[in-house]
Amino acid sequence: MTFVKNYTDVDDKIINRANKEGVSITDISERFITEHDMDMGSLGIERPTVTPKATENIDGMIHLIRILTNKGLAYEAEGDVYFAVDKFKGYGKLSGRDPEDMMAGARVEIGEKKKNPLDFALWKASKEGEPWWESPWGKGRPGWHIECSVMSSRHLGETFDIHGGGEDLIFPHHENEIAQSEGATGKPFAHYWIHNGFIRIDNESRATIRKS
Repeated sequence: MTFVKNYTDVDDKIINRANKEGVSITDISERFITEHDMDMGSLGIERPTVTPKATENIDGMIHLIRILTNKGLAYEAEGDVYFAVDKFKGYGKLSGRDPEDMMAGARVEIGEKKKNPLDFALWKASKEGEPWWESPWGKGRPGWHIECSVMSSRHLGETFDIHGGGEDLIFPHHENEIAQSEGATGKPFAHYWIHNGFIRIDNESRATIRKS
């Protein structure tokens, strides 16, 4: 079995923490990756086969975004790139949500450039105080969802057997992974989805497992 566990080492929370502490995003991410690995080792959990990082796969993310834009499934808006949810049939199939129901009461926030409230960012134009990479759409950084599709396909192929994660990721993260991956390849993304649920005991979260 090949077990891939990816590390998100650039996102809004990491950037905010790094700016607050006056350090680099690498300092923040490496600190918590080390602590995470120590905790997993203390629990006797075997290490994954490979542990890719988002910042090591930017080129792959740009490539996937270009495929989606060329297929009309994504669009650029002033340096940002969004996935067009209404162009992908089957959106909501993992979470069991109906896009039309989700549209009720949804709105585009002030400052957002997307056409549809359900559209999600694949690439974000750079802002002051943020790390950036060169891209066809200007300097920027990837959205959160795109990284997982790229790292999983790089190490496991366009379709793989089991995708795991917490139940809090079912929507929108895993739903968006499916949309962008299957939209690009036309193939199933994962055969099985395994999600851990959460129960609270003495004000602490404990995990359980359930299959989706």
